[in-house]
Amino acid sequence: MPAQQPAVSVIMPVLNEERHLRNSVHHILGQEYGGEMEVVIALGPSRDRTDEIAAELVREDPRVHTVPNPTGRTPAALNAAIQASRHPIVVRVDGHGMLSPNYIATAVRLLEETGAQNVGGIMHAEGENPWEDAVAAAMTSRIGVGNAAFHTGGKAGPADTVYLGVFRREALEAAGGYNVEFVRAQDWELNFRIRDAGGLIWFSPELKVQYRPRPSVRALAKQYKDYGRWRHVVARYHSGSINLRYLAAPAAVCAIAAGVVVGAAVTPWAFVLPAGYLAAITVGSVPAGKGLSLKARLRIPVALATMHVCWGYGFLTSPRSLAAKVIASRRPSVRRDPAEA
Repeated sequence: MPAQQPAVSVIMPVLNEERHLRNSVHHILGQEYGGEMEVVIALGPSRDRTDEIAAELVREDPRVHTVPNPTGRTPAALNAAIQASRHPIVVRVDGHGMLSPNYIATAVRLLEETGAQNVGGIMHAEGENPWEDAVAAAMTSRIGVGNAAFHTGGKAGPADTVYLGVFRREALEAAGGYNVEFVRAQDWELNFRIRDAGGLIWFSPELKVQYRPRPSVRALAKQYKDYGRWRHVVARYHSGSINLRYLAAPAAVCAIAAGVVVGAAVTPWAFVLPAGYLAAITVGSVPAGKGLSLKARLRIPVALATMHVCWGYGFLTSPRSLAAKVIASRRPSVRRDPAEA
């Protein structure tokens, strides 16, 4: 008789997720998994029908519970859901993420096989209209996100961070949970502390989560500006954590701005910089758009430019005062006794 699979707690931070929440929860409850399961939804102050849909889900299935998150911040929601959950394996899922059918079973197996404290896989972006298809193509191409394995795929192995994550509860508790000061980049920061304490973060392409991209240029721009802003905070918080991939977008923004200013004030030859960038993303969008509709393919350069420019702008304008506030809240890693390892 096969051994009983360990019980899992699925935690979901949600805010204004009426479009995808029900489908996301159904992908969780329909998992091919033999262990006990609970779903804890942390509800932020949504302005749509998210709370109503969550209440319906609670009534429909006793495995679903909700907890309040009055701040609306993702790390606070995650901590509240962790505190309200009870099982030894903690699975993070977002309200617009759709787990593949064997996601939890595969993750639990990988935790056992690797001895990792956290495992994660691919953020598989998929759209539901031409704009979202374009954003998905941009997010999964190397010209859009560089060599990030959880966007583009890669070999299984140790990683600095992973998308979402399936954790051993004791690792989360030892690390002190998520740092609530990190409005963005809280996953990277938590995984840094877990690694700093001697833990292993493991990436595997076996794990896949369908991700729904932002539905408009404005929403995508805000998302990537925030990404850049908070990645600079991480760089200041953890010195030595930056690399050339993260500097590519800020460098591009500086070059484009310099080309426009010098081109207008000194010599039109300087316009070759912004023109060269536009040419590069236009050419790069061709392989990224393979198999998509014409409407989607035409929107890929817009998605790429939005991602690059807004990420770079957010990085360059991230205030030192924000990093100083976060650094003041720094919590040390809980280092394991080597005798216990």
